[in-house]
Amino acid sequence: MKRNAKQLLFIVVFFFLTIASQAQVFVNNDSAFSAGTPKAGRLWGYTFGDYYYKSHSDSLNRGGTNQYTGIPQSRNQLAFRRIYLGYDYNFNKKFSAELLLAAEDNFPAGNPPGTTTTGNSGDLLGNGKETFFIKLMNVKVKNIWKGTDLVVGEQFTPSFAMLTEKVWNYRSIERTVSDIRRTPSYDLGIGLNGVFDPATKNFGYNVLMANGTSDKPATNSFKWWYGDIWGMFANKHLIIDLYTDYQRLNWQPGWHHDRQMFKAFAAWSSQPITIGVEGFINNMAADTKASKIGGGADTIATNSTGLAFFAHGDIVTNKLRWFARVDLYNPNTNIDNTKYTTYGGLNSPSGYLSTGYHMTYSPSTGAPTTATATTDNTAKETFFTAGLDFMPYKDIHFEPNVWLVHYSSQQAAGTSADQDVVFRLTFFFVFGKNYKNNYTQL
Repeated sequence: MKRNAKQLLFIVVFFFLTIASQAQVFVNNDSAFSAGTPKAGRLWGYTFGDYYYKSHSDSLNRGGTNQYTGIPQSRNQLAFRRIYLGYDYNFNKKFSAELLLAAEDNFPAGNPPGTTTTGNSGDLLGNGKETFFIKLMNVKVKNIWKGTDLVVGEQFTPSFAMLTEKVWNYRSIERTVSDIRRTPSYDLGIGLNGVFDPATKNFGYNVLMANGTSDKPATNSFKWWYGDIWGMFANKHLIIDLYTDYQRLNWQPGWHHDRQMFKAFAAWSSQPITIGVEGFINNMAADTKASKIGGGADTIATNSTGLAFFAHGDIVTNKLRWFARVDLYNPNTNIDNTKYTTYGGLNSPSGYLSTGYHMTYSPSTGAPTTATATTDNTAKETFFTAGLDFMPYKDIHFEPNVWLVHYSSQQAAGTSADQDVVFRLTFFFVFGKNYKNNYTQL
């Protein structure tokens, strides 16, 4: 859905002016929109980026789509990591719509690791400049039955954006542990968002049937099924969320290849401190070509795991906060040094996004090949970040932080351990939308 920049700008301006001309309430009125006022809309956005210095670089450029993979040691620069521009509109108390444009996700090396294709990845134009793409575009039907809304179109998935990302609270610093592995945060489909107890809203669920390709056209007829169930206890301080998804990736004689994730999240969210843990198991059937020690190869499952521990809290209320997080990630728990020597990706593009595996593609067809990756795709990763959050104004944040990923091979004759280390001054600001960077935003 990425368009020529001038065409997209014209469409956006025309959309905003058309809606604004019909609105009875000022176009940028967050409180009126949030209250469900008919014909009320809000124009909003937020941005974060950094001035960073990479003090050390992993010698093998491991990490797949990690933020700083492939960037050379001693590099420093200013860079945006996300720019959002959105518009939300209430037709009446029953129907509403949202449009969100985003510029983000520029892979450092220009392409996913191991690819033979050329050109820019992420959201860059052919000349290297950033551009917007359509991240959300949907209509919501409120209370199709009491406590449940129907959403049709491009929308957030139940994976993390609706709840767990909000509790972690520092997307400006890093994605959640499943988001780093590219579990889709948005997709084109039909979803239900509901609560079981409309009066108190302590227990709820989200389900979605979607294409599984985010903002790109579907490449097959297999749908990605998402679902989670959540509960809030102890006056909404204790939060528990259980999530799963499933998609067939290839389903043909001799190769039944699918993906299923199970994820659990728990947090205590209060003032002045929030602590949480999030973990997943991602099962990719018939996903890896494992070369045998004595010759030949087996097709085996890729079972990846991730576990994140985080905490953040107040130092000076509404002025200065702190945050810290540690992630443990294993791209494949099926490494067997008594049987196999190397491991190569058989996975499809969506499999690559889900596991972080390094693939190669056929230059003529663009299809994934069975070639073994050129770097250590069995390496465990330990991610660490910590920093401060200074707020000179409630919607403006300056966040000095350290960002580190340590890599260690699981293979008997594996590569040496190494790490990427980055020091950053992150900036983050919001406009046109109420945003609170503590537990009260839930």
